[in-house]
Amino acid sequence: MAILLAKLVCITELHMKKMLLALVVIAYSATVCIAAESHGDKETKEDIARHRAIAAAHEGAARCLESGKKEDVCNKELLAACKGLAIGKFCGMKHEH
Repeated sequence: MAILLAKLVCITELHMKKMLLALVVIAYSATVCIAAESHGDKETKEDIARHRAIAAAHEGAARCLESGKKEDVCNKELLAACKGLAIGKFCGMKHEH
């Protein structure tokens, strides 16, 4: 009985050590992710400028469509206005049609 109890304690301790290690790794990963996401003042200002430029390109696309031009023409203009600003052929934004 004592041997069985000792084995059970050993297994439980091993399991707890593995769980503790897993929790430490998860906490460390979360800390690294949070630290990697934080921006300084310069990066924040660059993000703001980029968002405004993307918004202006989308406003231009809306005006293009309002003027009666075809969607393909307006999408090409949007792509040209967004070059280097956003990802994808819809300037970082896609919606249903």
